[in-house]
Amino acid sequence: MNETDEQTGNRKWTLPFFTIWTGQAFSLLGSSLVQFALIWWLTKTTGSATVLATASLVGLIPQVLLGPIAGAFIDRWNRRITMMVADSISALAVVVLGVLFYIGGVQVWHVYLLMFIRSCAGAFHWPAMQASTSLMVPKDQLSRVQGMNQLLMGVINIASAPLGALLLSFVPMQGILAIDVTTAAIAITPLLFVTVPQPERRLVPETPGGKTSLWQDLRAGFRYVASWPGLIMLGLMATMINFFLNPAFSMLPILVTDHFGGEALEIAWTQSAWGIGVVAGGLILSVWGGFRKKLITSLMGVITMGIAMAIIGLTPSGAFLLVVGMLFLSGLANPIANGPLMAIFQSVVEPEMQGRVLTLISSVAGAMTPLGLLIAGPFADRFGVQMWFIIGGAITLAMGIGAYFVPALMNLENGRNKEEAGEASQPGLVIETGD
Repeated sequence: MNETDEQTGNRKWTLPFFTIWTGQAFSLLGSSLVQFALIWWLTKTTGSATVLATASLVGLIPQVLLGPIAGAFIDRWNRRITMMVADSISALAVVVLGVLFYIGGVQVWHVYLLMFIRSCAGAFHWPAMQASTSLMVPKDQLSRVQGMNQLLMGVINIASAPLGALLLSFVPMQGILAIDVTTAAIAITPLLFVTVPQPERRLVPETPGGKTSLWQDLRAGFRYVASWPGLIMLGLMATMINFFLNPAFSMLPILVTDHFGGEALEIAWTQSAWGIGVVAGGLILSVWGGFRKKLITSLMGVITMGIAMAIIGLTPSGAFLLVVGMLFLSGLANPIANGPLMAIFQSVVEPEMQGRVLTLISSVAGAMTPLGLLIAGPFADRFGVQMWFIIGGAITLAMGIGAYFVPALMNLENGRNKEEAGEASQPGLVIETGD
């Protein structure tokens, strides 16, 4: 392929994909602003930690419980229309809440209901977008695109809180909600004109009636994952990391105040260090693209996160700046670990199965966060927060290193038919560049 043909080929996928991606980026920013504003309103109105915890659960549970069912529907429905409907339902719910704020009739349960509806819509929207990405983006560019996704999330996480606080100083709550409706419209508009490819449904045997039932599709998704050892192991790694590291970050303010004697400023430093690291890692991955073997890139990020977390737990009380540095390093490693993992799912799982596979694995992994919090709290109260960081970091490090010696994992990118250990020699630590 000459340079002109390559540039033409790039335009064929970059223009439609990034037209949709840009609209979704605006919508994500609007959603983050609303999330911050609503959490602040709940905090200011009730001052209750229970209310805030309930709000978090209301936003999390639909994602966990609806995931596998949503994935089956996504693989049956038109994914472009699914994204449009999900964005529209979220926007409509925000409009109703905005009216309630305007007339002064809003109550806490109204906010819970909005968060529940948005979470249900997100359970369909996110996997529909990710499953569509693999059909719109060349496989050799998926890691770069995931790097851009991680970069976007890092920027929004850093910017949404101060921007939301600034807007709340000048704009009433209904004005913030109106911004979210506007950004949702920006996200929906490109979907009206850009074609999103649909996968062929060919993996699930058809019934005599010519169509498969939802229950058959669900069972096919479970069988698909269960029959692929490497995919199960990759999902298990993500689940264990969620179980140990997410609670660690939730307990970081306690570590800063109790162990290091810090105040609000020191807590802000840790959050900023993490956020800046995520942005840097997303930028690196989006430009570099990772090694040719995506799993090598991901494992490098997992190992780095494990080392950083363990060091945080081992840091003496007088070396707080070391914790700040390790949080930056861990934040940088996060996109390096997560981006290629998603790219692997998108490149090795057949397009017509991606909705079910992505939602099934993300639901199980997501369920580990509240479970980890339930266990981590009492554990930290008895043995100290530092011990949870040390154990979580050590287990993450061990998983990252141990994965190199598991053929089913290291051969995952070859596809299901070439995964067995006997079909490829034991993988070593040879790293190939992606260029």
